[in-house]
Amino acid sequence: MTYLLLPGRHHLLTRFQADYLGRLAGDDTTVVWAVTSANHGNTRRNPVPYHRREAAIERFSLLVGLRSVVVPIFDTAPTDRFAEVTLKSIAVATGLDLTPADTVVACSTPEVAALYAELGFRIAEVEADPANDVKAERPWDVLLRLAAGDETWRDLAHPATLDVFERYQLTETVRAVVNDPVVGDEGGLTATRDYRTYIEAFAAGAARKWDLVRPYVRPGRIVDIGCGAGAVLELADREPALRESDLIGVEIARHLYEECVHKKAQGVFANPNVYFYRRNVLGGAVFPPRSVDTTLTFALTHEIWSYGERWESLRRFVQAIYDQTVPGGVWINSDVCGPDGRDRRVLLTLDDSDGVNPPTARRDLGQLPAAEAGEYVAGLSTRARLDQFAVDFAFPLAYEPTGEAVTIGLGDAMEFLTHKDYPHNWLSEREEQFCGLEFADWKALLTDVGFDLDPASYAWRNDWIIDNRVAPVASVTHADGRPLDWPATHVLLIARRPRNT
Repeated sequence: MTYLLLPGRHHLLTRFQADYLGRLAGDDTTVVWAVTSANHGNTRRNPVPYHRREAAIERFSLLVGLRSVVVPIFDTAPTDRFAEVTLKSIAVATGLDLTPADTVVACSTPEVAALYAELGFRIAEVEADPANDVKAERPWDVLLRLAAGDETWRDLAHPATLDVFERYQLTETVRAVVNDPVVGDEGGLTATRDYRTYIEAFAAGAARKWDLVRPYVRPGRIVDIGCGAGAVLELADREPALRESDLIGVEIARHLYEECVHKKAQGVFANPNVYFYRRNVLGGAVFPPRSVDTTLTFALTHEIWSYGERWESLRRFVQAIYDQTVPGGVWINSDVCGPDGRDRRVLLTLDDSDGVNPPTARRDLGQLPAAEAGEYVAGLSTRARLDQFAVDFAFPLAYEPTGEAVTIGLGDAMEFLTHKDYPHNWLSEREEQFCGLEFADWKALLTDVGFDLDPASYAWRNDWIIDNRVAPVASVTHADGRPLDWPATHVLLIARRPRNT
């Protein structure tokens, strides 16, 4: 018996592949489909989950008359040993020890084919084979036609793919994911975010967050949008008063969503009605109208503001929350916020002795690996970090040197001071504006949409941040030098949908 190995993501199968493999595979040939990135789905690079890819391959094999084995290959860090890792994964999963003596590798990606050629395997070039009478499109190119709305993709895709895509409504899913302007190739907001750090931070702050919002949670259907690794829902799960409630987590970042699913599989949650969904809330409504009793959002709305279209995106989100809330239901939002009067000019004095002070800020940090950029920023003085932040920040930030201080807007000053201690996530944090809205802006927006703002809502100052991160290296005064207290840094909003709506 001989083998034909097809390594690839296999999101879409083509009519060309059916013809090519039908001619290449003999009666005694087993086709081994090594489905790479099998643990990824709903990302721009991997929009179709593995189990749907497997279903299409099995149907394809039946229709074409191929004897096939489908093997999931989990994603790994980039390595020159990719071919060896794949072969070992196949051996572990199936017991098949594929060798150059009995296996041909069918692959049209030159870089991948070269790795197998180095191991001695013969290569069938599939779409890249110069002997083809016509230049065939690779499956990924056909998928991009689908994403672009070009209906000719249906003429190139195999009926097995068309069938699975139709039955499981994958066409619109693929278009939405591939064209998503917010989610990166690997399913996160940015490619430079250190999710291990975020998981640790979420876990450390979960009890504080839950204590803050627990008095206002209404039992029933409870949804945590931007749930991170599910730490707050773990605490909700332990509340006897909520044991009959549905606990639902929504998370956009693949790494965090997978951590939630893993926790549920490991039995972390006692409540059987715990569910997790991977959704981009900027893409539209997540839940049906009037179906949610309590919505929780922690440190989310500033991301919607930052990565979306500012007021337009935020208003759409607030409207979607209002629409999904039952009459009498509540939305509890805890986030960073800007100080009252954020445009007023102040004098900001920063420590220049706690790091190096280059003559000019670097303008190429975005071209460096995230770790290298983080190390560079970590070595700067607080004063030098301001210069670097002004270059890197995705929003305009202006200031003028004034003696040993700088003259700057109060909102911009707090923007820098609340960002400066994230050097190792600098390239992702620079994309987010913390101080875009102050409390008065929130009040106007919520009431305009139709919410009633509970009197328990308030802007507050995180004194731990001020005492431990800000005050030791910075001071602020009015423009004329008069003392100025540090302003609010966070907001808690308790927004209720009126019962008569």
